[in-house]
Amino acid sequence: MIEVVSVTGPEPDRRSELRAADSDRDAVVERLRDAAAEGRLEHTELDARVEQALTAKTYADLAALTADLPPEPSADPGEPLVLKGGLHGATRQGRWKVPARITVYGGLGGARLDFTRTATRLAEVEVEAHGQWAGVTIVIPDSWGAETGGLDPGIGGVRDKTTPGRLPGTPLLRLTGSGGTAGVTIRHPNSWERRKLRRNQPSGLRDQGLRLED
Repeated sequence: MIEVVSVTGPEPDRRSELRAADSDRDAVVERLRDAAAEGRLEHTELDARVEQALTAKTYADLAALTADLPPEPSADPGEPLVLKGGLHGATRQGRWKVPARITVYGGLGGARLDFTRTATRLAEVEVEAHGQWAGVTIVIPDSWGAETGGLDPGIGGVRDKTTPGRLPGTPLLRLTGSGGTAGVTIRHPNSWERRKLRRNQPSGLRDQGLRLED
């Protein structure tokens, strides 16, 4: 039985009211520092905006801090990543450098890609996912978008639980591949994962404005 599930979330024009994550704040801090290095911001402006970014509550708060800056230059696509679930499963999580192309196989143990603590300048990330026998799970920040139309549901199906649209300056994950027997799921963090993210936030991260993928 083929299953394609799409869960409708908040309306796109209300996404700016959603709470921002630490990865969103750090991405804005990085953009502000780049702008200062280019001579677009005075040091006093930079300090003020960085402080506002690190204490921002919503996506709207963050968007206002870079609204007068030009689009970012093209990002380095990086080396393609291949993740294989194999017999015992495989996970890529935490702070890791996101390449423009990722191939992931569920294998017999399952595979999981977690982007919630990453920061990237890429406008799009292509993920070729093959659910195979144990499935693939992909977790993305609330501000990111996903396009699953190019993924063959297979027998296991495609479960798209992301909210529609994405905020300006955030990546779009374009999924291809096949659901296989166990299927492919893409979603935002659940309530338990959100609590874990807050609990595991490194001390001093906001004060230092460190990049999450370093």
